[in-house]
Amino acid sequence: MTTLSLRAYSLLWWLTLPLVLLRLWWRGRKEAGYRQHISERLSLNSNEFPSALIWLHAVSVGETRAAEPLIHALLKKYPQHHLLLTHMTPTGRATGADLFRHQPRVIQSYIPYDTLTFTQRFISKINPTICLLMETEIWPSLIDSCHSAGIPVALINARLSERSLKRAKWFDGLLGGALGKIKLVIAQTVTDANRLRTLGALNSTVAGSLKFDITPPEAMLRLGAQWRKQIGDRSVLLCASTRAGEEELLLDAYMSATLDPRVLVVIVPRHPQRFEDVERLLTERGLRWQRRSQLGTSLLPEKTQVLLGDSMGEMFAYYAACDLAFIGGSLLPLGGQNLIEALSCGKPVLVGIHTYNFTQVTNDAITAGAATRVTDANHVFSCLTELNTNQLQYQTISSVATKFCLQHQGATARTLELVSPLLR
Repeated sequence: MTTLSLRAYSLLWWLTLPLVLLRLWWRGRKEAGYRQHISERLSLNSNEFPSALIWLHAVSVGETRAAEPLIHALLKKYPQHHLLLTHMTPTGRATGADLFRHQPRVIQSYIPYDTLTFTQRFISKINPTICLLMETEIWPSLIDSCHSAGIPVALINARLSERSLKRAKWFDGLLGGALGKIKLVIAQTVTDANRLRTLGALNSTVAGSLKFDITPPEAMLRLGAQWRKQIGDRSVLLCASTRAGEEELLLDAYMSATLDPRVLVVIVPRHPQRFEDVERLLTERGLRWQRRSQLGTSLLPEKTQVLLGDSMGEMFAYYAACDLAFIGGSLLPLGGQNLIEALSCGKPVLVGIHTYNFTQVTNDAITAGAATRVTDANHVFSCLTELNTNQLQYQTISSVATKFCLQHQGATARTLELVSPLLR
């Protein structure tokens, strides 16, 4: 990475900063968290930080959940350290606050925007022992500032799809130079490691996915069991982490399918700012629906066709309450979402054809018989009907899903062992 290219990149951030802040304020109309703690994004906050600090960056909800077992392991192994957990999204921050609300040694903040001025000022304030970046968070200015300050950087639970690699090659000098300054890259799969090497990673290894080490919280399992009692003896299809355009496809397929009238469809949009959009789709189609937030402790009315999951941080409860889970982001070319949480709850999983963000784990789950790939939204409901009429097949797939997750655990211990030399 040349000084010129890095400075040009940092200058571009400065030039676009007014638009970035305007977009932040605009998004805050529907999600108030975007208008909070703005000073942290500009590295202007006056917070005091402990002297012994491990810094882990998890951009949003999925990365924060995936980091949970590693964060607990780090705090246990290094009792003299605090851990700074940074995010980019309000939902990621809220997830971290919920996961670590009883852990006083975890501090949260937004990560500053990636200009040299902001990152250098931030790093001088926090002075971390190490910087751990989750998955695909390759920020050139941040990495350069850590490198200049003598702070080791590790990219952990790293993944890089073929599509992302092609896009990254347009910025080969910038990203390749940044990867060259990272001390250690711990990839989820051999394929991810090879792609990152192609982009410029010098020291990469494979440890598996941290997401397999996540244990479904007992509180969420109890909540899911409670919902199941309120739903009653009905077949429940969960459409999890759906994205814009997918709900229309799923609802139209539901309305045209020949189903047991007692089937309940639960839709949980990926982004909370889209709850009202999905509500409008349900109303336009004349479906009988109810929000999860309005359920309370009463029984769900038999006439309810769709339950809109309008709550955050309860995904494990949704998985616990369902019979079959379709994982969104995969009907349209959006790359798919994490299917491991559903599998860990022992639920059969359906995915669409677009799963390039989770290629390896999806293919492995399909090969093992824990997941099924559907061609379109109509296929989702035909799979539901098939499993409803074949309980032996359902129980077999459920058992395979649980075993599949158990067989792939261990990434936390391997990652901890690999980063420990950088913490000494």
